[in-house]
Formats: sequence, structure tokens, C-alpha cells
Amino acid sequence: MPRRNRPAGSGPVAPRPLASGAAGWARTEHGTDGTWMVRSVPGAPAGKTYRCPGCDHEIPPGVGHVVAWPADMSAGTELESDGADERRHWHTACWSARDRRRPGGRRNRR
Repeated sequence: MPRRNRPAGSGPVAPRPLASGAAGWARTEHGTDGTWMVRSVPGAPAGKTYRCPGCDHEIPPGVGHVVAWPADMSAGTELESDGADERRHWHTACWSARDRRRPGGRRNRR
């Protein structure tokens, strides 16, 4: 017998609305460095290599990470057009620690 994914008699389920614009499932985060739109990227769809601005190391394909951009770029603009230049791909730990790091230049790469 097939599995039922919802209780019997519950009727049709309304789809969840997406966030407006191309931000998709992005969330808003507030920090000392401003307000950011943040989206988590699971490892499987991550197909390119990016450089993390927090540690200046590469994020290889297949590694989950965070994409962040200033929240004011999301207001009334499409992410793929005007906001694409402001998006940054961060290691999840680097994004979480950005308020605790000293400002500075590039870190040594090995």
C-alpha cells in the first residue's frame, strides 16, 4: 500500500509563498556590519569554486557554504542583475565569525 504524506481528509495543501524577487529562500541577518540577506547553499548544487572573503581560502565545488549580500540590494532589484556584484560566498564558519575577526588584508594562502 502506498504511503500517505498527509493526514486523511486534510484536503489540498496551499503552497508556501517564496520571498519576493530572486532572493528565494534567503533570510535577513543583522550584524554590526549592517543588514544582510543570507542564503545557505548545500554542497550538492555548489558547482563552482569561490574564494571566501573571511579566510581568503577557496570554497571548492561540492562544499556547502553561505551566500550573503547587502539587504538594501534586494529591495526592488533582481539579484541576478544589480545585486550579483555584491554577492559573496563565505564558508559557514567564516560568516558566523565575521564580527570577531580583525579587519585586515588578505591572509596567507598555502
